[in-house]
Amino acid sequence: MIFFRTIRYLKYILLSRHRVGHGIHSPFVFDLVSRVFRNKPDHDVLSAVKQVRNRMLSDKRKILVMDLGAGSESLKTNLRRISDIARYSPVSEKYGKLLSNLAIEFANPAIIEIGTSLGISTLYMAASCTDTKIYTIEGCPSIAGIAGQNFAVAGLKNIEIMKGSFDEVLPGFADAGIKPGLVFIDGNHRKEPTVEYFNRMVELSDENTVLVIDDINYSPEMGEAWEEIKENEKVSFTVDIFRMGIVFFREGMIRYDYIIRY
Repeated sequence: MIFFRTIRYLKYILLSRHRVGHGIHSPFVFDLVSRVFRNKPDHDVLSAVKQVRNRMLSDKRKILVMDLGAGSESLKTNLRRISDIARYSPVSEKYGKLLSNLAIEFANPAIIEIGTSLGISTLYMAASCTDTKIYTIEGCPSIAGIAGQNFAVAGLKNIEIMKGSFDEVLPGFADAGIKPGLVFIDGNHRKEPTVEYFNRMVELSDENTVLVIDDINYSPEMGEAWEEIKENEKVSFTVDIFRMGIVFFREGMIRYDYIIRY
C-alpha cells in the first residue's frame, strides 16, 4: 500500500491547485479555502488537545483492542500500548486544525463522528463549538473508555460517546431525528463499509451538511470508495485534500471535484 499511496500523492501534487484560493471561480469554494482552510484555530483549543495528545503519547499502559474494521497497518497485535495507538491512529495537528475550523463553520445543529479512537479528533471539534452536541461512535470498549477519560479531563460536556459497532449504532440517529451539520467518517478503512456509512449519513443530511471522510488514499479500496462517493447523485461538489475528502450537498452549485493543496 505504500507504493499505492506514493503514486496517489504524486498525482495529487501534480493536480492540486489553489493553495490560497486563487483561480477558484466559485465564491463559496473560494471562501472555504481562503477563510476556513487557512484560518488559525483558537490557541486554547490547540493547547488543550495537545495536552491530551502528549499524555496519551507517554501512557505505557496496555489495553486489549478489538478491531471491527480493517485493523491497524502499524500495530499487529491486539494487546497495544496506549502510547502506540496515540502515535499511529489520531489525526495530526495539521488536520485537527481543519476539523476545528470546519466545526466552527458547519457544526450546527450537531456533529456525528464515526470512529472515536482516543478522542483526539473529537476534542478538536467539540472544543471549538462547545454549544454544539457531538455524537461519537467507538466499537472497541477499551478504547472508548480511554476516550471518555480524555473528554472528562478536558472538561467538555457536549460529547456523547456511543459504544458499539457502527452498524448497531447508526440506525439510532434516524430514529432520533438527528440531523448533522458536520459528519466525520474515520472508522473502517474498507470500501463497502465506508460507502455504506456515507449512504446512511446522506439519508440524515440536508443541503447544509458537510461530510468529511478520512484516509481516502489509505488503500486501493479507500480510493475506490472515494470515487464511488463522488458519483453519488446528491453530491454537489467535493474537495480532495489528499488525506481527507470533503463532500457538499449545496443546491445551485456547479458540479465539480476540486483537488486543493492543503
